[in-house]
Amino acid sequence: MKASIELLLVFIILVCVSCNTTKENKISIQQNEIAFADPTIFVENNRYYLTGTRNGIPQGFSMLESTDLKEWKTANGDTLQLVLREGASAFGERGFWAPQVFKEGSKYYMTYTASEHTALASSNSIYGPFQQEEVRPIDESAKNIDSFLFKDSDGKYYLYHVRFNKGNYLWVAEFDLPNGRIKAETLKKCFDNTEPWEATPNYKSAPVMEGPTVVKMDGVYYLFYSANHFKNIDYAVGYATSRSPYGPWEKYAGNPIIHRSIVNENGSGHGDLFKGLNDRYYYVYHVHNSDSVVQPRKTRIVPLIMKKNPERGIYDISVDQLNIITPRTN
Repeated sequence: MKASIELLLVFIILVCVSCNTTKENKISIQQNEIAFADPTIFVENNRYYLTGTRNGIPQGFSMLESTDLKEWKTANGDTLQLVLREGASAFGERGFWAPQVFKEGSKYYMTYTASEHTALASSNSIYGPFQQEEVRPIDESAKNIDSFLFKDSDGKYYLYHVRFNKGNYLWVAEFDLPNGRIKAETLKKCFDNTEPWEATPNYKSAPVMEGPTVVKMDGVYYLFYSANHFKNIDYAVGYATSRSPYGPWEKYAGNPIIHRSIVNENGSGHGDLFKGLNDRYYYVYHVHNSDSVVQPRKTRIVPLIMKKNPERGIYDISVDQLNIITPRTN
């Protein structure tokens, strides 16, 4: 009997050690995941550059780089990681959100949100520092966030962004890049909150349409956006199409294309479309930290499946849900 009790105690100890080891490994894996919300990826010189909304002081944006989308390291070996930071050379005192990086000629630009306004900074290097010669927002007349600067095939720039009016709504305006200003007379609202998936009851809030990304393919403009409050487990991504950068926009009947029911994680949204080194399109986005906790949000990347609809001449877009990438720092 004594021997049986001793064997039982040994078994219990081994089980406990195994449980603790599994728990430690799980924590280690979670700590290794990248926690950028509102992420964006810029592709150049056979490398991917990832930035997004981060938690930390000083406020600003850090940059990671990768060659395979899976393993990431601090860009350029910069231990501070910040390519734009709060201070005398950048607009904003709080709420540094949703950066986007793009290039015009040999100059790099970053649009971002701070103090609930959109700002534009520039740098001679992808590694920064991104700074402003004149510290100011793009448009002082009203609060606006979640910017995406799109360059059309005719060379014109358009700023897609969010404005507030008893909720968050998407707007577009032609953008004067040399002066860093929108052309206010061209401002136009993109569309309203109209579909059931865009306003679910799982988190009470005013209407939310945000996180725009625009790409043009075969003469058609594709506007990707997120809907619902980001704390809502049904935060999700859909897209609309148009023959003009101003619309009118037709929402895809198969929306949402990214949702917890598809990618199996809550709060999946607000990201960016990019073409990989393999010429395949991907969407980078964030998800809730867990089923019960929102912050810090974690970064995910999913390949897109593009099927041309022969009748409409427009791509039907879905995601390759079996090949979602969990990017990690090495």
